[in-house]
Amino acid sequence: MASSEEDSYLMLSGIQHFLFCRRQWALIHIEQQWEENVRTIEGQHLHSKVDQPFIREKRGDKLVVRAMPVKSKELKITGVCDVVEFIRAENGVELAGIEGKYLAYPVEYKRGKPKKDDSDILQLTAQALCLEEMLLCEVDTGYMFYNEIKHRVEVPLTDEYKQKVKSIVFEMYDYYQRRHTPKVKTGAFCKSCSLQHICLPNMLNKRSVRSYIEGKIAE
Repeated sequence: MASSEEDSYLMLSGIQHFLFCRRQWALIHIEQQWEENVRTIEGQHLHSKVDQPFIREKRGDKLVVRAMPVKSKELKITGVCDVVEFIRAENGVELAGIEGKYLAYPVEYKRGKPKKDDSDILQLTAQALCLEEMLLCEVDTGYMFYNEIKHRVEVPLTDEYKQKVKSIVFEMYDYYQRRHTPKVKTGAFCKSCSLQHICLPNMLNKRSVRSYIEGKIAE
């Protein structure tokens, strides 16, 4: 059972929403609004093959754990790793009920192809930070599997990425604690947003009362 404190943890997956658009993240994670589109449905279909409740599979010196719940008390985030691969190594850590020592490698599955920005990498880095805290180890490498190119990409999880994740989560918590949904500049990316029909008509295309009054005074 999660504690009352853990009930207030932010979702690790929200990092991607936040980096795509801070307003989208707030609508989903603060105002609890959501609309499905083709992208979200396809993403759920891909993840359904991976998200089987905490299944372990032993393959020689490799232990594969699917849908592994992770959390960080330091960052106050929680989520589920698509896959964590534990590779037997002398410099690894001991796992409960498993003989030997292992190094942990988070593996994230995505429907598309590698992004031009770092959002995928930062989500994977957040998973690594959770694993480091839970297992008392260092996680410096992870993998992304992109469904569109059917290719697995090795990702170095550097200290720079880890510090950036901590900074992003701090900013997320600032909005969350203030229950603040920011306004943002619109752009072409709005067309692929699953919340455009909620976001754009209701907020961004309306002038505030103050700006309306100031406009009338200026006339």
